Amino acid sequence: MAQIGLAMAGKKSPWGSGETGDGEPSGDPADEGGSPGSAPGAAPSPQRGGSGPRNPWLPPSSGGDARRKPSLEDLFRLRGGGGGGGGGSGFRLPQRPGGGSWAPVAIGAVVLLWLGTSMVHRISPQEKGVVTTFGAYSHTIDSGVSFTLPWPIQAVSIEDVTSIRRDSIPEGDGERLMLTGDQNLVDLTYLVRWNIKDLKLYTFQLAEPDATVKEVAEAAMRQSIAEVSLNDAMGSGRASIEANVRERMQRILDAYRSGVKIQGVEIKKTDPPAKVVDAFKEVLAAQQDAQSEVNRAEARAQQLIQGAQGEATAFDKVYAQYKLAPEVTRRRMYYETMERVLSQTDKVIVETPNVMSYLPLPGIKQTPPADTTVSSAPNSGEHR
Repeated sequence: MAQIGLAMAGKKSPWGSGETGDGEPSGDPADEGGSPGSAPGAAPSPQRGGSGPRNPWLPPSSGGDARRKPSLEDLFRLRGGGGGGGGGSGFRLPQRPGGGSWAPVAIGAVVLLWLGTSMVHRISPQEKGVVTTFGAYSHTIDSGVSFTLPWPIQAVSIEDVTSIRRDSIPEGDGERLMLTGDQNLVDLTYLVRWNIKDLKLYTFQLAEPDATVKEVAEAAMRQSIAEVSLNDAMGSGRASIEANVRERMQRILDAYRSGVKIQGVEIKKTDPPAKVVDAFKEVLAAQQDAQSEVNRAEARAQQLIQGAQGEATAFDKVYAQYKLAPEVTRRRMYYETMERVLSQTDKVIVETPNVMSYLPLPGIKQTPPADTTVSSAPNSGEHR
């Protein structure tokens, strides 16, 4: 090891005679002492700027230590990141013709735009706006141009209060089964029309007013369907069901103070459940046949009743005449009865009681006359 140390002592450091690559003093005694013959402890001779290789990360400089560590400021200066006295320059805003900065002008334009959009409000004729001050209700503004304090001091929420809103229940092609009063199921689809009556209540009273309207409609429709039979729900009872649902919905929503007005309810479809539609059609056909028979029986009964009423009216007229002249009326009734009876029977009229023989005159009358055919003999040429 002593021999290796002596051999290395005679070689020169590649980073210069005074420092190693890390800036530490080299361990070479020849470098530390300046010369091999110098006394121990003597100051090393300066070798800065010698013939050793230069640090490639540092810019060239005329004086100073060219082999020191690179700093972060030096790297930014080399890459143009800006810095004092460096080789690069940072980003700067363009200047106005007078030499001033455009920053105040840009800030002023942004402030004016913010004031214009948050203070001036144009509301359409079918709309109204609710003004809140720091989140609390302040007042309601009507259609036209209105001014408020800028946001976030005051904010305006605009809603359409005139147009009719339509909610179809259920949405899409879904099936909505309801139980009727006679324990039957019906697939019902209906439409609810409503609008905003009080914008303040609509905005602040309910958390989700649109969803509340649908839920109230569902409850009112189920209650109304449960009070009628299946035939009424699918037939002539639709108008009364729609009126009942509308009345119930309005009463419930007014109790909630929702600010909503129900304009109408329209039942669009009432069908049996899809799984029993075939059986339901058969039952419906049988009911229609039964109803047809009942209608025919009622028509026949009506005819008989009208005939009996006509006969009773005629009898009343005859009785009125009978009270005026009983004997004449009795005789006339007798003659009319005998005429009606005898006109349908065969009869023989005998005028004298001393008739010796009886001729079957009715039989003779009914017997068709025999065909009398005259056969002409051949003309014999004789003439009698």
